[in-house]
Amino acid sequence: MKILEERIEKDGRILGTNVLKVDSFLNHQVDPDLMMQLGEEFYRRFKDQNITKILTVESSGIAPAVAAGLQFHVPVVFARKHKSLTLKDNLYTSTVYSYTKQTSNEIAISHRFLNDNDRVLVIDDFLANGQAVEGLMDIINQAGATLCGVGIVIEKSFQKGRQLLDERGVHVESLARIKAFEDGKIVFGPDEYEQNH
Repeated sequence: MKILEERIEKDGRILGTNVLKVDSFLNHQVDPDLMMQLGEEFYRRFKDQNITKILTVESSGIAPAVAAGLQFHVPVVFARKHKSLTLKDNLYTSTVYSYTKQTSNEIAISHRFLNDNDRVLVIDDFLANGQAVEGLMDIINQAGATLCGVGIVIEKSFQKGRQLLDERGVHVESLARIKAFEDGKIVFGPDEYEQNH
């Protein structure tokens, strides 16, 4: 998705060897107009899947997931990372490791919001090592729901997440694919969807 790649090049910052900071438009400050364009693109790519729920993990996945939910006209459910007094019983849970935060979190979704009739689209901001998506897939399996696909805003193809999902036969659509960081520059890979449509 060209507009997203241009925004990443303009405002993204590379930290170290494999961290991309996009906090000016995606996961600290949010550009709502860009989010709506992302939601429209996710809808275009998954509209034939009869989606009934969109799942994500708090908090960075919420903005693109809500934008997609507006296009699909379905509820958006986000897995909570921290238990509260109002979220403690009848939960699907899974443990997720965050590479950027170097911590593990238990994520949870209430039984009330996911069941075996649901056809689920997972939306997340990044795909790197695939831990967040794996955690959500675990919860989808616990609920007996059907995973129809995974929509990713930015994929770092040089990390193992995409390979892991491909090996499981998961339909993944990434709106921007990064092949490498070379000499302080971002090298984008091909967008498979746009090549084939």
